[in-house]
Amino acid sequence: MEKRILLIEDDVSISEMIQRYLLQEGYQVECAFDGEEAVNKFEKVPYDLILLDLMLPKLDGIEYLQKIREQSTLPVVIVSAKDSDVDKAIGLGFGADDYIAKPFSMIELSARVKAAIRRANYPTQKVSVNETIKRGDAELVLKNFSFRKQGKEIKLTAKEFQIMKLLFDHPERVFTKEQIYTSIWKQDYFGEENVINVHIRRLREKIEDDPSDPKYVITVWGIGYKLGGY
Repeated sequence: MEKRILLIEDDVSISEMIQRYLLQEGYQVECAFDGEEAVNKFEKVPYDLILLDLMLPKLDGIEYLQKIREQSTLPVVIVSAKDSDVDKAIGLGFGADDYIAKPFSMIELSARVKAAIRRANYPTQKVSVNETIKRGDAELVLKNFSFRKQGKEIKLTAKEFQIMKLLFDHPERVFTKEQIYTSIWKQDYFGEENVINVHIRRLREKIEDDPSDPKYVITVWGIGYKLGGY
């Protein structure tokens, strides 16, 4: 079945170029040219991935991403000319799954689209919809990508869920940042430390009572991270 992509880009020439290429790759691609139009399209049609420019009229990319993350773990790849580490951190921190900076090659864009869709499908391919994994006073709820502690259920993004699944599956193991990145992102690690830092910080802000003194995602200084709380 063809995967459906929502492309949100206000530059018509860039939008047409990306759409034309991805159509040739076998995707269904619908375009939106501002944030409000993108919201309306998302509410009416199920998509498999969103390609999102940050600098949009009416509703900017970060505001749109926040709205999406309130209701969906759908993979979102940011496509933007804003290429600083700060912009990457902001985008990933609000729940984007990947980031590609303009100008880019169509081959690289296609590879990132395929990888994001593949990663998003990964958790549901191996688990029963009713399964949970319990560690101490915490549970990972596999049917809806959430974390539960003391009866409280906390929704996670796809990446946050996959990080917790990795830690829950190997509760005694310490994972380096490189091991987390290659396991979750399925790509070679080229010093993508900032990506891991942002995701761990956002994950702790969601699940920890005190993110500055984490109980569930523990830092092992000089090595990486491990599961705590059990």
